[in-house]
Amino acid sequence: MDPGNHTVVKEFILLGLTENPDWQIPLFLLFSIIYLIIFVGNWGMIFLIWLNAHLHTPMYFFLSNLSFCDICYSTVIAPKMLINIVSEHKSSRLLSCVLQSFFFMVYATTEVILLSMMAYDRYVAIVNPLMYTVIMTFSICISMVLACYLCGIINSLTHTISLLRLDFCGPNVVNHFFCDVPPLLKLSCSDAHINEMLLLVFSGVIAIFTFIIVMVSYIHIIIAILKIRSTEGRRKAFSTCASHLTAVTLFYGSGTFSYIQPSSQYSMEQEKVSAVFYTLVIPMLNPLIYSLRNKDVKEAAKKLICGWSNTS
Repeated sequence: MDPGNHTVVKEFILLGLTENPDWQIPLFLLFSIIYLIIFVGNWGMIFLIWLNAHLHTPMYFFLSNLSFCDICYSTVIAPKMLINIVSEHKSSRLLSCVLQSFFFMVYATTEVILLSMMAYDRYVAIVNPLMYTVIMTFSICISMVLACYLCGIINSLTHTISLLRLDFCGPNVVNHFFCDVPPLLKLSCSDAHINEMLLLVFSGVIAIFTFIIVMVSYIHIIIAILKIRSTEGRRKAFSTCASHLTAVTLFYGSGTFSYIQPSSQYSMEQEKVSAVFYTLVIPMLNPLIYSLRNKDVKEAAKKLICGWSNTS
């Protein structure tokens, strides 16, 4: 069939995580609680950093941007997902689907690169502490964060423009809980080989580039920590990196599984489980990881709570 130069399909049906009606209410409650924790936890982290002058450092500037990205890309996914769980008509118009995919990729890509910038920040702080304030100036930090967002926009625009060039003439059922690029490519009646190659190449380049930055940074960090003579000094140095390393491992592990694999090996059921982790679970865990394992954040939170208690 020749679909011509127009798109026949005007809306997509999102199957969600499961078609079992018995799971609708439990899943709605579970993901509502998760999204609430994401929203409160990450905004709480941002305001805590903003209100406490002691946390106005490059490390926490990057962390506040990480929290902002977590809020943004989980908000792109969660509200629509919750509506679809309890709705009988689980549809999404083509434009809405494309916009969801676009904004998700912007913030997800930004977060991946931002995590590598945070690794570089820890590298400078531990390996070259005397030059830290000279190297990691406020203007440099701003430039690094803007570069992360720019890369996210360029990556997302590339896949979105390529996606809009495809024809969709049926079927229109998306076996996912949000409009992601890989499942949409499966529904195209055009040749999506170029799109699949772009997705693989761009995701691969971003993953390899950021992975190299993280690995090289942490190799130098570990070497520097091992040279510290005091046990307390090594413990303190490692504790500043443990939270970030945990966040990197969780995000890279689940995200890489979804995007860096051939389409022939692409399993939607495995992808949906993986997607739950990097779209909802990890944004929920990040504030907990950084607050529970970070002495400065815990002390700042205690001071803020005590200050509010004293004024009330």
